[in-house]
Amino acid sequence: MRKLRISLLHLAPVLGDVDGNRKLVESALAVAAEQGADWVVTPELCITGYLFADKIGTDWILPQPDPWMKDLCQQVKQSPMTVFLSHPDRNPQTQELYNTIFVIDPTGTIIGQHSKIKTLRGPEAWSSPGTECIPVNCNGIDVGILVCADSYKNDVPQLLKDQGADILVSPASWGPGGCGPDGEWEQRTLDTGLPIIVCNRSGVERDDLDFREAESVVARNGERLLTATSASSVVLTFDWDLDNMTTMSQDFERIYL
Repeated sequence: MRKLRISLLHLAPVLGDVDGNRKLVESALAVAAEQGADWVVTPELCITGYLFADKIGTDWILPQPDPWMKDLCQQVKQSPMTVFLSHPDRNPQTQELYNTIFVIDPTGTIIGQHSKIKTLRGPEAWSSPGTECIPVNCNGIDVGILVCADSYKNDVPQLLKDQGADILVSPASWGPGGCGPDGEWEQRTLDTGLPIIVCNRSGVERDDLDFREAESVVARNGERLLTATSASSVVLTFDWDLDNMTTMSQDFERIYL
C-alpha cells in the first residue's frame, strides 16, 4: 500500500498583516514537517486575508517567486515536502494580478501553479481570472487544483479530470452562512469521480465574514470522510491510501499553533 501523509494548514491569518501571516505559514510548515507530512496545503489568501485589497492595496505584490517565497522554497527543501502555497502574483509584462497557488516540490522547486479562474466581483476585483487549467504532476500523481469558487460548478473540475487529474486539491476561504458551502465539494466528487481535499481557514475579518466555523474537508464518492473546524490556527494531518484513493485515518491529527 502506498501511503501519503497530508497536512492541511487551517490557519487564521490577520487581515493585511503580510509579514505576520508569512511567519505563521513558516511556523505551520515546520509543524507539518515534524508530523512527517509528504504534502502540505495552505488555505486561499493565507498571506493576506480575504479582504486585504481595501486595507493594504496591491502595490506590494511582486512577480513570484519574490525573495520571501525563495526563502520558503529553501525551508521546504530542508524538510522535503510538496507544498501547495497560496500567494498573490503579478505578471511582470502585463502587471495583471492573480490569486495563485504555487506547487513547491521536495527539492524546493516551483513545479507548477494554478491561478483562480472563478474570481468574484467586489473583494476579488483586484485579481484577473486565470486562463490555464492543467493538473500538476507531483511525483507521479496528477493533481487538479481548485481555488475556492473554482469548485462551485463542475466546469473547471471536469476540465482537470479530462486532462488526467487523479485527485483534486482545493485551497479555500469559504465560510458558513447564506453563501456558504452547500454540498458543492461532495457533488464535485460525484461529477468527476475524483476525491477532493479542501484546506479552509479560520479567523474573523469583519462581523459578516467569520471563518471560525469554516470547514476543511476530505470527500470521496459524494461523502465526507473527514471534516474539521477550528476557532484558531491548527495543522490538520491525515494519512491517505494512494492505491485505493481513500483516507486511512478516522480523524485528523490536530496540532494547534
